Parts: sequence; structure tokens; C-alpha cells
Amino acid sequence: MPRPMKFRKVRGFPIVDRFIPHGVRKSEELILTIVEFEALKLKDFENLNQIEAARKMNISQPTFNRILSSARKKVADAIVNGKTIKIKGGSYIMAEVNRPGRGRMGGFGFGPGGECVCPKCGTKVPHQRGVPCYQHKCPKCGTMMIRA
Repeated sequence: MPRPMKFRKVRGFPIVDRFIPHGVRKSEELILTIVEFEALKLKDFENLNQIEAARKMNISQPTFNRILSSARKKVADAIVNGKTIKIKGGSYIMAEVNRPGRGRMGGFGFGPGGECVCPKCGTKVPHQRGVPCYQHKCPKCGTMMIRA
């Protein structure tokens, strides 16, 4: 029986979730997982070495290397062949909410856009990526917000 997969820690979502080549009407779409995005961000954008980056994601260095290699191959394929990159999915948990009884897996409730709404008075505020609505209080009545 294979070992169960660990959830990888990520610290946030990308600002955009899709890259489309300019001048191409319809292109093949590649899926870059949130975990692969996080590996690229830590290694290539934040310039961490693989050991530090793996530690931040709560995975081993060899696993980090496999994830990073997969992400780089997908990005290179998209650039060379004019494919769309869609960033979504994967087995992950948000590092900011990794607390007993409050953690959420797979990004449920943390998606892009949308609104947080007060269940008591109906006040709506824009949802902030990576921050669950229940961490905000209604600016009018102080009740904890929920996702619309």
C-alpha cells in the first residue's frame, strides 16, 4: 500500500491564475498546480536554496526538486509552444491557517475574487486571496464574516 500523500504548505495564491500568449486566439492549456507555483516562487523569485524552500513547504528536498523540475518543464513548454498556463489545484494547505481545528485543505474557501458577507446585517466586502472570510469582522456590526 503506498504511503499517503502529505499536504504541501503554500503561503498564498498567485495574483493571476492564467497566462495566455499574446496574439493567440485559442491555445492548448497547461495546468500548473498551486504547489508547483509555490516551488517556482520560492526558488526562482525569492532565491531560496532548495533545502530552505523545501522546509517552508514542509516537504523533503528531493520532493521539492521533483516539483520544481515539473513546474519549470511546464513553463518552458508553454513559452516555447505558445500554450496557456492555468494555475490551479494540487494537494496543499495554506501555511497561514495551518492550526488545529481551523486548517483547510485544497484551498477551499480561499479562492480568487468573490465577497465576504455578514450573516447578521448583510454587509459585503471584497474577499482577500489567502485570507478566509471568517478571519474578518463586519465593519458595521462586528459579526464574523462568511464567504458569499
